[in-house]
This record gives sequence, structure tokens and C-alpha cells, in this order.
Amino acid sequence: MKKYKWLIIIVNLVLLLIYFNYSVVEKETLLKNGQPILLKLAPVDPRSLMQGDYMSLRYDISSNINAEKIPSRGYCVVTLDPKGVAQRARFQKDATPLKAGEYLIKYTSPNQWSINIGAESFFFQEGHAQKYDKAAYGGIKTDKHGNSVLVGLYDEQLKQIQ
Repeated sequence: MKKYKWLIIIVNLVLLLIYFNYSVVEKETLLKNGQPILLKLAPVDPRSLMQGDYMSLRYDISSNINAEKIPSRGYCVVTLDPKGVAQRARFQKDATPLKAGEYLIKYTSPNQWSINIGAESFFFQEGHAQKYDKAAYGGIKTDKHGNSVLVGLYDEQLKQIQ
């Protein structure tokens, strides 16, 4: 068994590195080729004693969902207005059906009152909280499978806050 111990460790390490690199390439591809979508933010307190300065993000598309019966995992289907701001069309369990001009955002729902799209926190350099207080939109990029990544925060004029 000693003979195989190091072989098993090395194989596991190689598999872990392959998985890690695959996920990095996947996110980079999403950043490069993804559909930009702006999500209206709901205000939240931007300070954590343990984590430093950050903004906990809540999105307008996730409000007023308690009347709807939604699956615990699925897709939020959105349409975009002329400025690129998302408007919720519906929630659905599967990626289809999808009409022209609709986009998918994967979500999980820990309860009947909220959804998480995986971009619920935005961390920034300590001391810069005042700059991000003006954030009105969260900018994400999404692919055709509903995977999304947060790319920044935007002000009322739809300009990215730098």
C-alpha cells in the first residue's frame, strides 16, 4: 500500500489542478464573451468587522417573489430594457423555454423570500465605502447556460464606479 500512497496523492493533486484551471478558464471566457446585464440594487449596509469593507448586494429582480412558487434551484429569466437593465420575466426550473431577447441567470433559493445568483457580495479597498454608496446597479456578465459573474458596480448614470 505504501507503494501506491504517493501515486494516489499525485493523481488527486493533478485532478485538483485540472479542475481549478478549468474553472478559471471558464470564468475568463465568461468575462470575455458574456452578455452584460445591469441589475438594479436594493440598498444594504456596506461594512463588516470581520471582512473589512464590502457591500452585500440585493437585487431588484429578487424582490416580491414570496407570492410565486419557485423551485429551490432554477433560472431567473430576464429581458433587457434599451439601457441594458434587467427586468424579471419569470422563474423557471429548466433552461428552456427561452424566447428571443430573454436571458438566463442561474439562482438558488434558500427560502421562499429570496434568491441568490452567486454575486451577493462586492469587496473593495478599505476606506472607499463612500465611493460605492452611490451604486445603483450591479453589473454581471452571463452566458447562454445562465452562469454569471459580477463585473462591477454602476451609478445612476450607468457608469461603472472605478
